Amino acid sequence: KRLQKAIDHFTVNGKLPVEVEWKPYQIDPGTEPNGEEFNAYCKRRWGGSGWTQHLQSEGVKNGARFSNWKWWPNTLRGHQWIMYGKEKHGLDTNKANEVLFRALYEQGENLSDTETLIRLAENTLPEVDVEDLRDYITKDKGAARVMQEIDRGRRAFGIQGVPFFVVGATGLATPYAFSGAQASESFLEVFEELSEKLKD
Repeated sequence: KRLQKAIDHFTVNGKLPVEVEWKPYQIDPGTEPNGEEFNAYCKRRWGGSGWTQHLQSEGVKNGARFSNWKWWPNTLRGHQWIMYGKEKHGLDTNKANEVLFRALYEQGENLSDTETLIRLAENTLPEVDVEDLRDYITKDKGAARVMQEIDRGRRAFGIQGVPFFVVGATGLATPYAFSGAQASESFLEVFEELSEKLKD
């Protein structure tokens, strides 16, 4: 939400266009393949869900509500879903993640459940071939490439957690890379610096 706010502010002033592309990452690959009930997972992993209180309060400030967070999914199938939508239907990764985040945090959905992902696809991509998508997910098609993307991020930028941002510009060799939640102003500063470099 903060990133989008910065993009909206930057582009509305006639600056350069900004494109967002999400890349896969798994916080806990050891999560049960079919997902785990949220409170049970938090108790097993961290002793409770207290760590989410700050996350949720900050989310409310920025229009990201966590009002119905029931599941901690193994995100591999979700990443497959995004990859399928992008490659088969040109689904924008930004829109894809909005759909999945809303389903997970506000609608109480389990994103490890194949039939849930199919239903979300039907609502998002009316032309989707349901059986083709089901086959893609259940037979782990694309899973190896998801893991390759995650490994590529680790090797290129040392990514060990999310959120993690890489901001670059066409024609500039070295992008900015930074981890952790960022204020909208921080993104704007980077956009402005890149814009100035492109003028040189």
